[in-house]
Amino acid sequence: MSWLINIINGPNLNFLGKREPELYGKKTLKDVEKSCLETAKDNNLKIKFFQSNAEHDLIDWIHSSREEANGIIINPAAFSHTSIAILDALTLFEGPIIEVHISNIHKRENFRHHSYVSQKATAVIAGFGIDGYNIAIRKMADLCSS
Repeated sequence: MSWLINIINGPNLNFLGKREPELYGKKTLKDVEKSCLETAKDNNLKIKFFQSNAEHDLIDWIHSSREEANGIIINPAAFSHTSIAILDALTLFEGPIIEVHISNIHKRENFRHHSYVSQKATAVIAGFGIDGYNIAIRKMADLCSS
């Protein structure tokens, strides 16, 4: 059986590869998606990949995940630190949730040290660059099969 995982990306990740490459790397979000598709296939998972700069889009995708997905991998970006609405939406989801951050948010500005999303996440992966997505997919395969 192949499980469906929704990968949801927040604001400014559409500029991955251009925005602060010394911090986020030179790979684009399209590169991340391609890598995720390969890792998902290797782990017998299907994925849907989303990105928006709008909080309501992320909330709508989380809501739709309730009906269609077995798990969520989310990089809420700056919404991690501000959005109780995204936390509330994730609280409605019954499957595993893995929060991913490309940078180590705990080594950055103080306001980035707190994530509302972490309160609901099954696990948090931070600081592994874009490889964090592939780590999350492999761990999600373990969570969905157990």
